[in-house]
Amino acid sequence: MSVAVASFAVFAASQVGTPGPANMALLATGARYGLKAALPFVAGVALGKQLIIWPVGYGLMQLAEAAPWVFTALKYISAIYIIWLAWRVANMRLSTRAEAKAPGFMAGLIVHPLNPKAWAMITAGFTAFTAPGTPAFEATLVIAAVFLAVQAILHPVWTFGGEQIARTVAGSPAERYLMWTLAALTVASVLFVLFGGAAK
Repeated sequence: MSVAVASFAVFAASQVGTPGPANMALLATGARYGLKAALPFVAGVALGKQLIIWPVGYGLMQLAEAAPWVFTALKYISAIYIIWLAWRVANMRLSTRAEAKAPGFMAGLIVHPLNPKAWAMITAGFTAFTAPGTPAFEATLVIAAVFLAVQAILHPVWTFGGEQIARTVAGSPAERYLMWTLAALTVASVLFVLFGGAAK
């Protein structure tokens, strides 16, 4: 096969499984609302990456070379959005779960398109694990399928982890520090992608 599936799957798992804006959003959503209520949001986050993969696979990178300023602007606009989400996370209180409705599918769908880490890992997938001359459909289908499979496993794990954490700290003095820590990790992950280089 023209895509190194096994090595790419390991890469995808390492990227999807490590902290980043999307996983921090999943963790915080699970902590606030629980895994069951958050499932539509989880599904949206997982499918949202497909909105990047297919355009990239069909030539978006050529557009990036022709008009790099567009993607630079998008990168910083995305970062501002993620930092705004982090601010909301910082001010969430787990003990008020019943007072608000969990974010839904559409809210999850836009997380990855506005996530600099997602763009970096997808670009790396096409450039590092796809042989030259591979048909666009084949390369894109394999990369899309591997990412979706990995996300289907790891995104609920992050969300469930948030739910378990909340059971321990909700309503306690540690709650405020947890939410600020999640927000800080989200911001740090964005800054790392912006200024520390692309994904591994």
